[in-house]
Amino acid sequence: MNFSKTVLASAFLLLVAASPLAAQPDPSQWTARLHNALRLRPDQEQAWQVFQQASAPNAQEDARHRDAYERMGSLRAPQRMDLSIQLMRSDLQEMEQRNDALKAFYATLSPDQQAIFDRETLRPPQ
Repeated sequence: MNFSKTVLASAFLLLVAASPLAAQPDPSQWTARLHNALRLRPDQEQAWQVFQQASAPNAQEDARHRDAYERMGSLRAPQRMDLSIQLMRSDLQEMEQRNDALKAFYATLSPDQQAIFDRETLRPPQ
């Protein structure tokens, strides 16, 4: 994963992937454990699926970032800055979509489930 994609994912990782459950090397195992810990009701499953899809890595965006970083060496400083800003705007838009899915899913959770989600997705102190 390139540096910019890492920056983009960092906010999500702070919420989800850097949690105590994130010690699992396989993200699908981690999401399965979170899903089980939440004990979702059937009426919450659709929001969970939307949340998971919005949180999944985007191969097209990853490829676009790799391509942009490969081109950086051939660009002049102002062009590099313009490209970086363009990438950051795209990253922000993707993060906002993830945020919308997170909020929609979170709203379906009971207070007890929200507490579990908050605890399991909190980045441990460094």
